[in-house]
Amino acid sequence: MKRCLLLLLGAVSLSACAQSPPPAAKPGAQAGKPDTAVAGTPAERARAAIRQVNPKVEIDQVAAAPLPGFQEVIVGGQVVYVSDDGKYLMQGTLYDIAAKKNLGEASLARVRKELLQSVPVSDRIVFAPANPVHTVAVFTDVECGYCRKLHSEIAEYNKQGIAVQYIAFPRMGPASEDFKKMVAVWCAPDRRKALTDAKNGKRVPMRDCKTPVAMQYALGQRVGLTGTPMILASDGSQLGGYLPPAELRAALDKLAAGSTPAASAGGL
Repeated sequence: MKRCLLLLLGAVSLSACAQSPPPAAKPGAQAGKPDTAVAGTPAERARAAIRQVNPKVEIDQVAAAPLPGFQEVIVGGQVVYVSDDGKYLMQGTLYDIAAKKNLGEASLARVRKELLQSVPVSDRIVFAPANPVHTVAVFTDVECGYCRKLHSEIAEYNKQGIAVQYIAFPRMGPASEDFKKMVAVWCAPDRRKALTDAKNGKRVPMRDCKTPVAMQYALGQRVGLTGTPMILASDGSQLGGYLPPAELRAALDKLAAGSTPAASAGGL
């Protein structure tokens, strides 16, 4: 949660520069359902409190929290709670003991799912079996060790019935050589081969064209990415970090059956 505090204080993602207007008014918010930002409502006071700390941050959702007297705010891929009077902000996990469930993660997953829908499949680099059982979106970088390890086993993921849809996240940021390499990959005539070559340390001819790399990088920050790879299920749930093929299949099967998947693993 330290990352969220830093974000609010000034470490703003690229996406935070483009503000979208608050949604239209709608009375009577319920827990887990987005409230509308009408002046004087708890939702508007929560928005105002966040923007008082940092007026540039991207607020993706405000909803009445399961915790009475608080609003749940999704900001910069993190969940925070703001008191209905706008005076207090809390960071941390809101855990339902009886249900054994992280309530904030469930809300964040719904927001991630909506954000991922902004990335057409044509803008992703896809490795898929003929008839996939599960599909995951993976934010990836050509330089990180775990990204390379995951890709070295791509055939096994496909054998497990898992389609992998890569989304670009050059972790060294814009203007870096890493970013330029990923632009070159997305500009290549054969993106799949270029990505595989780059992850194997082979030279990819430098190209420059209009690509979704910058947008995908900004999106990664909005979904709460802190390290690559980041594996997201189709419902927006985060499954890793790196997970071996059989473990990822098991986690996806559990998720599809309504159970909580295994804890995240791997990292940079």
